[in-house]
Amino acid sequence: MARTQLRRVRTWRWRRNPLRRRSDVVEAWIVLAAWVIALVGSAFAGLLAASTVGRDLAQQRAERHTVSAVVTEKAPVGPSAQTLDGGHVWATVRYASPDGSTHLARTEVPPGAPQGTRVTVWTDAHGKVTSKPLAGGDATFQSVWTGVLVAVATAGGVAGCAQFARSRLEQRRMDQWAEEWERVDTRWGGKTG
Repeated sequence: MARTQLRRVRTWRWRRNPLRRRSDVVEAWIVLAAWVIALVGSAFAGLLAASTVGRDLAQQRAERHTVSAVVTEKAPVGPSAQTLDGGHVWATVRYASPDGSTHLARTEVPPGAPQGTRVTVWTDAHGKVTSKPLAGGDATFQSVWTGVLVAVATAGGVAGCAQFARSRLEQRRMDQWAEEWERVDTRWGGKTG
């Protein structure tokens, strides 16, 4: 017995043939546009996000600086102290901002630090205590991963939108097919259902 080989033609929506519908051409354009936008758009969005994060981190490094502060109360110690990562606890410190005004703030200090202990705190351009800015490899890592995540999210969003549009086209084709079968059934005297 001879074996029939079926060959799948991937570009059938682009070729003229009697079975091709307008919705098939629209779907082909949607798929093509989705691929182009997903590849180019996600690369652009990822690079833009990585650049923006890198610029923001560089700005933080430029604006933030260290200030010497004095612990105003004995830091908690023992099982009742709520330790943070690195074994530090929260305590109130006093420091002078670059304009000379004195401020009080809560920051991390070693457990049991006595009153008057000098600690170093990071302040922003306004003289408020802030976290230490990321530098070097950590900043590069964060900006690169932000870019990767934005690129993947952009590609996923484009693919999801394209799939939604394709499913709506498929639903429309099924509705048209049902209408055509209804017309055929009417011509045959209602014998198909």
